[in-house]
Amino acid sequence: MDELSSASRQGSASRSAGDTPPPPRRRRHRWIWAVVLLAFGLLFYWVLHREQKGQAATGPGAGGRRGMGGVVPVTTATAHAGSLGIYVDAIGTVTPLYTVSINAQVTGVITAVHYREGQFVRKGDPLIDIDSRPIEAQLQQAQGVLERDQNALAQAKMDLERYRLAWSKNAISRQTFEDQEKIVAQDDGTVKNDQGSVNYYQVQLSYCHIASPLDGKVGLRLVDPGNLVTANSTTTLVVVTQEQPTTVVFTLAEDSLPQVLEQTRAHRTLRVDAFDRAQQRHLATGKLTSMDNQIDTTTGTVKLRAEFDNREGTLFPNQFVNTRLLVNTLENQVLIPSSAIQHNGNQDFVFLIEDAKTGKPVRDEKQECSTPQSCKAVQQNVKAGSSDKGETAVQGIGAGDIVADSSFEKLQNGSAIAISKIKLPSSSDSSASTAP
Repeated sequence: MDELSSASRQGSASRSAGDTPPPPRRRRHRWIWAVVLLAFGLLFYWVLHREQKGQAATGPGAGGRRGMGGVVPVTTATAHAGSLGIYVDAIGTVTPLYTVSINAQVTGVITAVHYREGQFVRKGDPLIDIDSRPIEAQLQQAQGVLERDQNALAQAKMDLERYRLAWSKNAISRQTFEDQEKIVAQDDGTVKNDQGSVNYYQVQLSYCHIASPLDGKVGLRLVDPGNLVTANSTTTLVVVTQEQPTTVVFTLAEDSLPQVLEQTRAHRTLRVDAFDRAQQRHLATGKLTSMDNQIDTTTGTVKLRAEFDNREGTLFPNQFVNTRLLVNTLENQVLIPSSAIQHNGNQDFVFLIEDAKTGKPVRDEKQECSTPQSCKAVQQNVKAGSSDKGETAVQGIGAGDIVADSSFEKLQNGSAIAISKIKLPSSSDSSASTAP
């Protein structure tokens, strides 16, 4: 029994010794991961250092652009001398010189409407007729009273002449003669009163036939034949608006007022251009005629009025328009496209095209830049001035100089260029700002 128990204890001890796992190898794994991380760190440092060296090699003259090897194709623009207008932009409203709302001045029934909606009428053209028969009857009655009293006055004057002759012969008393003089005066006053009544009814009769008071366009029809209208009512019968010529009333900031006053005091005529709401289509050209006598303190603006011939009818009453007031014209300016001007902080510059051998500005790009790498683009600082219609006045280059007008994302100071006749896309075309 003892031998069996000892044998079983030895067997169980041997089984437990066989089940014990081997010791872990964690230290070897940690060394592997450390080596991998160190390799990634060195690779990242090498890439970052290489990037910094590449940016430093481009230099500040490249304006933050990375230089690209080879010849850069560009389109060009030639600086030219010319005049540049200084404009003040404002918003305005087309305001007719005359707008007439015609109301009835007599009571009656409308018998006829002579105009068509939107018709252009001349001064004196018939518009509306009102039944004139009642006023014609009153006029005839007044004329009859006038005729009766005129005959009475004539008879009194005849008697006065008889009394004067009789008084001269002492046939009547002086009192009788003087009484007859006063009767003549009374009859004369009655005749004048009757004449006034006749004139009044003649005027009333003229109100029954409404004519256009000016040249203009009528609006939509507001009344129809058969309608009853009353005198001095607020009901409008027809509206006539003068459109040729017409005016535009616009507001101007008080800061821009001194420029306008300087020109008007010198008796200069200032041109005003009117554009549509989107400022895409030119509508008409006119001239400044007047301005208000005070500044609106709530808005800090003053109202101005410009007159337009409007022969083509492009300006419609109460239309919203954008106006451009020409306050000055700069002569003998060097002009280049606004898209050719680049900006590096507060500094404006252009890429001037020069001969690669002589370093002189190119004057004839077709001949001097006909071969590859015969011309280069050199950064030239300029001072940008006023802009108008896509052109900007600059200082720093001369008329006849040729500048690059595309491929700015590829150009750097001294880049070899090739002239392209096709407009090349450029990131600066949409982001280039216009100088003030």
